[in-house]
Amino acid sequence: MSGAARVDVVARDGAARRTTVTTARGAYRTPAFMPVGTRGAVKALDAADLERLDPPVVLANTYHLLLRPGADVVAALGGIHRFAGFGGHVLTDSGGYQVHSLSPSVDDDGVTFTSVYDGAAVRLTPEDAIDAQGLIGADVAMVLDVCVTLPASTEVVRTAVDRTAAWAVRAREHHRRIEHRPAGQALFGIVQGGVDPVLRRESAERTVALDFDGYGVGGLSVGEGRPELLDALAAVVEVLPSDRPRYLMGVGDPVGMVEAVALGVDQFDCVAPTRLARHGTVLTAEGRLNLRNARFARDAGPLDPTCTCSTCARWSRGYLRHLLSVGEPTGWRLVSIHNLAWTLALMDRVAEAIEHGSLDGLRRELAERWG
Repeated sequence: MSGAARVDVVARDGAARRTTVTTARGAYRTPAFMPVGTRGAVKALDAADLERLDPPVVLANTYHLLLRPGADVVAALGGIHRFAGFGGHVLTDSGGYQVHSLSPSVDDDGVTFTSVYDGAAVRLTPEDAIDAQGLIGADVAMVLDVCVTLPASTEVVRTAVDRTAAWAVRAREHHRRIEHRPAGQALFGIVQGGVDPVLRRESAERTVALDFDGYGVGGLSVGEGRPELLDALAAVVEVLPSDRPRYLMGVGDPVGMVEAVALGVDQFDCVAPTRLARHGTVLTAEGRLNLRNARFARDAGPLDPTCTCSTCARWSRGYLRHLLSVGEPTGWRLVSIHNLAWTLALMDRVAEAIEHGSLDGLRRELAERWG
């Protein structure tokens, strides 16, 4: 299995690392933030916007694409890259997060969802998730896991760990067998275990033993505090091999990401930058800015004077506030472009800090402004 996502370490600062990940599609740099395009598009943006933003990877969701338009339809239209008009790296989540967000029925064989579109029963097994991601044509596929909402009892977390491990074996074996997947498609395993460092370490050891191309850390940022998250994460990273990508799933706040990088994590995904944008919250060098505040109605300045994105180069806070106030979708698009550009630029700053051995200084700065 190893080899579909090679990691070359460019620089280190303590446990933090700056790497290049090479896949069958090409290479991307880490630390990396992955915008979320759940249904084959990042909300309010198109592929041309993404090309200008140049994210290292975009995430799409297997559960949603399986239901609408169907994985077979995506395959018939050329796979996710041609379907969405985007030529960069695409990673597909397996549907495991929906175990947390949609509370389906889970048994040892798989998951039964109620469709969010028409209420129909939808069955998803580890093999089904691999089949769908093969048809979708992702560069990186994820195994189906059980993501538990926290807090949860030890019994519930233990069951999730055991099922995730058993499903990982099935997914790995099925991924090797199927022919309807892109040549060189990478497959990442997922570590669960709640906030229990012992269960986290056990789950990591069982997952690493299966020799995946990379490793996701799931089931965090689902109700626990940041100290608990970081303690659980530290127990995992100690076990994960240094020659594979390490992916903290569902985390996208500036402090959380930089603290995870300091522990040795390489990449992240989160809906937060675009979701916040649609609600008028702007990410800036000084912290969050609520653009709906009346004090910005006549503000001729850019969203963030330090930002070089296309939105900040052309439009004022006052204009963008107006668009959001009247529900004009252009406002969602322009502020989303800024928030993603800001987040991607933050990852560049983190990479530079690692190269210069100054990550601790950046951590302190972000903690003061965002903590």
